Amino acid sequence: MREDSLAARGRGRRIGFVPTMGALHAGHLALLDYARAHCDRLVVSIFVNPLQFDRKDDLERYPRTWESDLAACAGHGVDVVYYPRAEAMYPPGFQTTVSVGPMTQGLCGAFRPGHFDGVTTVVLKLFNAVLPHLAVFGEKDYQQLKVIQRMVRDLDLGVEVVGRPTVREDDGLALSSRNLHLSAPERRRATCLWRGLNRARELAASGEREVARLVAAAQEVIESAEGARVEYLEVVEAETLEPLVHLDRPARMCTAVWLGSTRLIDNLALEPPAEG
Repeated sequence: MREDSLAARGRGRRIGFVPTMGALHAGHLALLDYARAHCDRLVVSIFVNPLQFDRKDDLERYPRTWESDLAACAGHGVDVVYYPRAEAMYPPGFQTTVSVGPMTQGLCGAFRPGHFDGVTTVVLKLFNAVLPHLAVFGEKDYQQLKVIQRMVRDLDLGVEVVGRPTVREDDGLALSSRNLHLSAPERRRATCLWRGLNRARELAASGEREVARLVAAAQEVIESAEGARVEYLEVVEAETLEPLVHLDRPARMCTAVWLGSTRLIDNLALEPPAEG
């Protein structure tokens, strides 16, 4: 992979990269299309990264759809699919990880020990193999996006990391490979995340600045769905991910919600009310 990218760079090609764990859906395809329009050579990785799973059962049940993933890549202008084996990524004796500080300790990091060390380690290894000029990530995994952007700045990696808006179903549910695990009734109830986030956005737009009230309003909507269990629901500063008490700067409301045995995440931008 590195030799291929070095040769492309030697020809003056701009390399775009979309790292994935496969099970590609329309959200991934939107990332491919964006990257394709902003590079000369498009690389996609498909690697279910064991280092970022905190539960063995979650790793084992993660969907693998290799044939359809290849077809999707072929249909969206991908030049190279990088498909490393786990034993190649993490050979015997592997013991080095990359850790980003406080940004990884809240939100998902508080409930998934070691998860973000696994994410940053594999992304750095992928960057070292693919040597991209541009890497594109979805905003659905907002904390992941911000952590990777921080890592790239801190380690002077020279990669432009772009976040793209979450792609949603018509009823607002964020597209996710994990949606495949939802039963039909759970799928119908899963819109509670989007409805709750929007309730908070409506309140913020009407002038509410107290984060506790925004969170309470969103949580009421989410927990009105049968079987929905909020793991966390927080408002954080949009860049640093520091928790906010007052909505006085650009922010994100982020949530993780369990429906049955499936954990869903989502987020939405919140802007402070206009002065006046």
